[in-house]
Amino acid sequence: MTPLVTTRPKDSLCDRQQVLAWLTENVPAPRLQHILRVETMAAELALHHGLDVDRAAWAGLLHDLAKYFPPERLLSMAREAGLPITEVDAADPHLLHADVSALVARQQFGVTDEQVLAAIANHTLGQAGMDALSCVVFLADSLEPGRGQTVELEELRKVAHQNLQEAVWRVCDRTLLWLIDQHRLIHPRMILTRNWAMQVAPAKPKKSEKKGTTKV
Repeated sequence: MTPLVTTRPKDSLCDRQQVLAWLTENVPAPRLQHILRVETMAAELALHHGLDVDRAAWAGLLHDLAKYFPPERLLSMAREAGLPITEVDAADPHLLHADVSALVARQQFGVTDEQVLAAIANHTLGQAGMDALSCVVFLADSLEPGRGQTVELEELRKVAHQNLQEAVWRVCDRTLLWLIDQHRLIHPRMILTRNWAMQVAPAKPKKSEKKGTTKV
């Protein structure tokens, strides 16, 4: 499906073709395909939820600008911009690529729309209290079709069309379980994102309250 995007977003000094040309030079072809799928899914989710489709698609297109920056460059740009750097970030600078991608979007492509920049910055770890546009890009990054067609992923995609915040905490749970299984560091920001999303999403019955279960 062709992404639902405008040729030149209202707040930008460049157009989509210029971004695509830059991406072609700076990310591998498989990653570019992922980016295009995120752009498309973000636009589709935005349309479904009554959000600004152009903003969602633009954030999706720009979300991985710094994906392949070396660790030293990520840390340097983050420090220069005054971004908070946790011990987890210092140990795994790749976790900064979302925030740094927002910096590149502003500096390289003249993006000034704060909602778009926030959606780019929040696409990996999320952010407690993030708006619906950020939720859309966060979910599109995790659930675009290239991530797989498992029963679990298909269910998460359905949830993403029903309630954004519920889908966010469910995606966080899935990611956290994978990180634990792989003995990887967990960024506190994702835990805060998960807890926030769970608190604001519609209440669901606890497992022990479901029919046929027994509370121990």
